[in-house]
Amino acid sequence: MLAEIRIDNLGVISEAAAQFHEGLTVLTGETGAGKTMVVTSLHLLSGARADAGRVRVGAQRAVVEGRFIADGVSQAVDDEISELLESSGAERDEDGSIIALRTVGGDGRSRAHLGGRSVPAGTLAEFTGPLLTVHGQNDQLRLLRPDQQRDALDRFAERTIGPLLSRYVKYRADWMAARSELIERTGRTRELAQEADQLTFALNEIDGVAPEYGEDQSIVTEVKRLSELDSLRAAAEDAHAAIVGVDDMDGGGANAALDLLSEARARIESTSDPELDGLGPRLAEAIAVVTDVSGDLATYLAGLPADPGALDSLLSRQAELKTLTRKYAADVDGVLDWAKSARERLARIDVSSDALATLTEQVDQAATATAEAASKLTAARVKAAAKLAKAVSGELSGLAMGRAALEVSVRPRPAGAQDSAPLSVDGSDLHAGASGVDEVEFRLAAHSGAQSLPLGKSASGGELSRVMLALEVVLAGSDTGATMVFDEVDAGVGGRAAVEIGRRLARLARTHQVIVVTHLPQVAAFAHTHLVVDKTDDSGGVVSSGVRTLTDDERVVELARMLAGLDDTETGRAHAEELLAIAKSERSA
Repeated sequence: MLAEIRIDNLGVISEAAAQFHEGLTVLTGETGAGKTMVVTSLHLLSGARADAGRVRVGAQRAVVEGRFIADGVSQAVDDEISELLESSGAERDEDGSIIALRTVGGDGRSRAHLGGRSVPAGTLAEFTGPLLTVHGQNDQLRLLRPDQQRDALDRFAERTIGPLLSRYVKYRADWMAARSELIERTGRTRELAQEADQLTFALNEIDGVAPEYGEDQSIVTEVKRLSELDSLRAAAEDAHAAIVGVDDMDGGGANAALDLLSEARARIESTSDPELDGLGPRLAEAIAVVTDVSGDLATYLAGLPADPGALDSLLSRQAELKTLTRKYAADVDGVLDWAKSARERLARIDVSSDALATLTEQVDQAATATAEAASKLTAARVKAAAKLAKAVSGELSGLAMGRAALEVSVRPRPAGAQDSAPLSVDGSDLHAGASGVDEVEFRLAAHSGAQSLPLGKSASGGELSRVMLALEVVLAGSDTGATMVFDEVDAGVGGRAAVEIGRRLARLARTHQVIVVTHLPQVAAFAHTHLVVDKTDDSGGVVSSGVRTLTDDERVVELARMLAGLDDTETGRAHAEELLAIAKSERSA
């Protein structure tokens, strides 16, 4: 939910702040006061492209700041938002709200911040995507695009169509990957065969040497050790002799360290002096340590190579490894990693007849699975299309379009002559798009008995606005918690249709936070919260605007003004009070 917004130097708005609440909020004001700038600010928070022309004249930059509360959204959406915040390093405020900020400089440069962190504008779009849907004055034109119509149908039957669409996307990806690999193998047979020969030769060479991870480093260490073998052996032997002595004809070793320590211990233990007795255990510990060192030295001497050719063998092995590292990588570990990649590549470019036959079978199986998934997806869309058309037509009847009917057409899209990947589905070659093989088209019949025509040919601006609103009301049942913003969705309508639009927006506000920019008092009367954008002119002719929340009495005055400027008459105020009373009673019904 959008809790608050602050705007500085955007269009005619020099400085403004507004708080939003649950339910239906309307923004009204005189023409040119800057109502649309509020919607523009929300577009900026949604990651829209920045326009330096929107910066207020004389200001260095425009700033828009929004505070969002992720209340009422599904657990999946809340988890998605939390993951996005964590990956961006952004943080929630102490009250759990999240601050999004966008600045636009007079030079056209833009910066975005989320939760106190600088982020790309695209990250703002990801954040506000599940929280905020903005329908600007031109946004209903997107409803004329086939992809938007298909997305609306899929959203309507998300529980049914969603899993089928995901399955189709997966099978299509597998099919396209296998198909591309088969085309590559068959189209570049000679090149791939040469590459396979080169890889085979290299792998045979590496396998012949059979290196092991880290072997080159261990050989360097061992070569250095063997180069100093004589001095290492002499040092170890002398140290060992100093500890245990050297046997000679006379049974020498009298000056050995162990013998001397043992003699010292024996002399101390032969006394009865308490102070000397305390040194006995320490000498025992020293004897144990020296004994351990003696054993380690003996083991070390026994492990020294006795073969005079060991160094030559190591140098020869080192030369073999260097031959590999000169060709394939900087060290032996890199050579082994290269060999692993080469084997994987070799398995993929096998151009033997058996390999091609196996791959062809895989492509056929993947195509069959994709076609079956596409067929089931189409069937689900056809079934959902009838339900969507009926539901939207029912809403249109309440929007002063009682005789109009929406038709949702789902038909297969044939593969064109230049289609690189046609898919055979139920005996027909179809275009396998990223979202299926279907073309979805919304058609409108203006009255019973009239021929249905595409929306772009049959709907006026006002009718298109009402179709979009009816569609949003129907889709609202499958998506709760998001904030929905409508900028003059009531354009081109009036009278009873305006009242019905207000009623539908109030109904939509039962499950969503709804913010509406409107010029119709019939719509504004249904609001739970009424904001007005005031315009003032200074002595220099510069226009400034601000946003404020109206009290009940002020709402009467504003509605009377909207009723053809009758704010100064008793008749206008009486009419406004009556309109508010009717809307309040219907809203609570």
